[in-house]
Amino acid sequence: MTSSDAPGDATVPDARFLFANERTFLAWSRTALALVAAGLAGVQVLRPFPGVPWSRDLLGVPLMVLGAVIATVGYLEFRRNQRALHQRRPLPRSWLPTILAVAVTLTAVTSVVVVLVSTVRAR
Repeated sequence: MTSSDAPGDATVPDARFLFANERTFLAWSRTALALVAAGLAGVQVLRPFPGVPWSRDLLGVPLMVLGAVIATVGYLEFRRNQRALHQRRPLPRSWLPTILAVAVTLTAVTSVVVVLVSTVRAR
């Protein structure tokens, strides 16, 4: 039995898995940055919707918050996956795809509601 075979000892995983984990983290970071940029652009660049003066904030601020959440959770998952790889345990389940899918769906629904309310009030 070598020292790396001892129970609980950290081992050096295949570099391909470490690099794949890092690429996944970088992809989540790009997604987070895009969400923050989209939210900021929405708040700063969009003209207010007629009859719904708070619409830009309603659409943009949650995107920026979601970007911060994705960046933070993405990093925590990266660290958790690194630990699991070094301990030769299965990778834990990721909640990021679920969080992102639900948030994008809510953003789309909110956008539709804002456009419809704006259309009705503009008449």
